[in-house]
Amino acid sequence: MNTHATAASVAGFDVNAVLARLLDKLYELISALPMLILALAIIWLGWHAGRWLSRRQAFARVAARNGLMGDITHTTVRWAVTALSVLVALELMNATAIVGAMLGTAGVMGVALGFAFKDTLENYLAGILMSLRQPFAPNDDVVIDGNEGKVMALTSRATILMTPDGNHLRLPNALVFRSVMLNYTRNPSRRFEFDVGLGVQEDLLQAQNLGVARLLQIPGVLASPPPRAFIQSLGDSNVQLRYRAWVDQRSHDFWLVRSEGIRTVKLALDDAGMDMPEPICRVQLQAAATTADSAPPASDIDGLAAYGLDLPAGPASVAPPRPPRRHRPAQDTPLDTSAVDDLKEPMAADRMHQPSPNLLDPSAAKE
Repeated sequence: MNTHATAASVAGFDVNAVLARLLDKLYELISALPMLILALAIIWLGWHAGRWLSRRQAFARVAARNGLMGDITHTTVRWAVTALSVLVALELMNATAIVGAMLGTAGVMGVALGFAFKDTLENYLAGILMSLRQPFAPNDDVVIDGNEGKVMALTSRATILMTPDGNHLRLPNALVFRSVMLNYTRNPSRRFEFDVGLGVQEDLLQAQNLGVARLLQIPGVLASPPPRAFIQSLGDSNVQLRYRAWVDQRSHDFWLVRSEGIRTVKLALDDAGMDMPEPICRVQLQAAATTADSAPPASDIDGLAAYGLDLPAGPASVAPPRPPRRHRPAQDTPLDTSAVDDLKEPMAADRMHQPSPNLLDPSAAKE
């Protein structure tokens, strides 16, 4: 019974009904063709209207202040106008249900892409914020998350530094944005300090005045704020004095001025006859007997005396005389402490081959 019914239904299949349904759909498509052409024309006009609007003077000012924000603004305006024209076209076609499906699909894809490209998006957003805030300028000497170097460029994804030894260092913008940053260049004045150990019997006030007076004579050391010296600590065999002075980094090299300061203060203390003792160790030798045979050999005692160690009393414990102090020449040529920039030429050469645009503006207001 079932087999005969199936065969009868197949045999009675109405092909004309299918063709009639297809013809109805074709007539509907043909009747909607003018509206479809109008919808496509609206989308085309919306695309060109978005391009025209994004190039207006108001948006051109944004691009002039910040290249990255200018590109984002142009792209956002163009696609916003285009999306509005698409919505109008779908409304004319009575296909607004497609809009809901498209928005739902876009939401799901946005969440998936957000998880997949989290780091990339984070670096991109950090680059946008830093291009607006300008936390540093080109050629600034900065320390970011323990990495020191001169700022070469800020791109949409990374901050490029050149380390003091001439190597490229690319730091993700997200890391730069949330890290503690030390900028040595923002303030042209920079302070240096160093310690000097003096004997406990020396005139400490005289040593402080001598060092400060000598620091003021070094080219590059600022008179305001003036150099200072104070007692840092009392050690086991000496007193630690700390000297401080300020350098104008625009005209003089910080490290050269510091080096010259250490040298000249040391020479000033030498000229004043002040003792800068080395660390002293005390070694006590106790003999088990009082006979001459139990005394330590003279060679061992002489070796200990050469290191300034205390020796037991006796004829063999006499330390050899200390060598005379060397006197420096009467004419002492000062070191040239003018500012030097060993990275200027390699940085200029690298900027010429930089593929990504630099988002840093030297004339923009700094944070």
